[in-house]
Amino acid sequence: MPPEAAAPPPPRRGLVVLVTGLVALGPVSTDLYLPSLPALTRDLGSDVASAQLTLSLFLVAFACCQLVYGPLSDRFGRRPVVLGGTVVYLVATLACMVAPTMEALIAARFLQAVGACAGPVLGRAIVRDLYGREGAARVLAYVGAAMALAPAIGPILGGFVEVWVGWRGNFALLALYSGALLAGVLFLLAESNRNRDPRALEPRQLARNYLGFLGSRRYLGYAGAVALGYCGLFAFISGSAHVLIDVVGLSPDRYGFCFAAFVVGYAVGTTLAGRLTMRLGIDRMIGLGAAIAAVGGLAMAGLAWSGIESVAAIVGPAAVYMLGVGMIFPNAQAGAMGPFPTKAGAAAAMVGFLQMAVAAAVGIGVGHAFDGTSVPMATAIGAAGVGLVLVRFLLLRPDGSQP
Repeated sequence: MPPEAAAPPPPRRGLVVLVTGLVALGPVSTDLYLPSLPALTRDLGSDVASAQLTLSLFLVAFACCQLVYGPLSDRFGRRPVVLGGTVVYLVATLACMVAPTMEALIAARFLQAVGACAGPVLGRAIVRDLYGREGAARVLAYVGAAMALAPAIGPILGGFVEVWVGWRGNFALLALYSGALLAGVLFLLAESNRNRDPRALEPRQLARNYLGFLGSRRYLGYAGAVALGYCGLFAFISGSAHVLIDVVGLSPDRYGFCFAAFVVGYAVGTTLAGRLTMRLGIDRMIGLGAAIAAVGGLAMAGLAWSGIESVAAIVGPAAVYMLGVGMIFPNAQAGAMGPFPTKAGAAAAMVGFLQMAVAAAVGIGVGHAFDGTSVPMATAIGAAGVGLVLVRFLLLRPDGSQP
């Protein structure tokens, strides 16, 4: 394995804020308009399953394009690729804002995802460039804690915007957000990739890289932990608006506060990861997070199958689940990228692809299985928690082996 190049000086505070904003682009793109899902479904004369496609197909495009963005950044550098993705996102968001039909909105959301995925995958690769494996886990934990403010505030703000001006106003806010990120990329983001690979885009090299990742038991363990954790998270994202607004009876603005409580669990988990990872190590933190996530997911599923549907029965266990996921995500992402300094973009891209592809399938399933209760959503979250425990003990056994 080639030695890592000397790390550049730590980034300025403004750069850390920018990277956080880029990593948050995916969650913000889904969370801000969640309170508008029932209203836009009615306004565009559609149904729940079609409205769910604005989320699930967003994830499909988000997943697939990461496989391109990662190698592009390994070849040409992080900055030009992030810049291009942000421009695409801004144009697509304006198209979402004026979409006349559900079909047009779905198409614009697909294009929006093509641009959005550049920020999260390359933001993490930039952190890996600057801090190395263990340092990246700690920095990503703090980035995750700060990033949690966006999805916590997003549904609250989105709920009020929905009540005041309607669902199109939320896409106007996303356009302003992406415009600010574009300015930040232009003026604050310097190139961090010191190990550019001139062969990164060659088909044989791409296949060799991706097959090499998938042939590593521990890489699959880290990627699987991210994917399963996000499955439960996305099951809540795609199902909670219909459950809490249509079933429990909350108003869109009050729903936003419930979603914020869900995100607080994630923020606490990432903060704990930042404090404890250097002491306990990546794998132990993933194991602890998996156990906590399983407790929360199984509690929600048990309450749902018992017919107990209330804000506390849904949001409380979900927050516990997210506490565990917050401990898992930064450690699993750093663990997957750590052994591949010259392929950090591709390694991060494959993790992101698996994460989004599996979650998209879960989101489509939750949408089609919606039966007027919380059971489909809660069952998916409980299954994800159990899966995290299995991944930890089957693929990330504490035997000291490396990928």
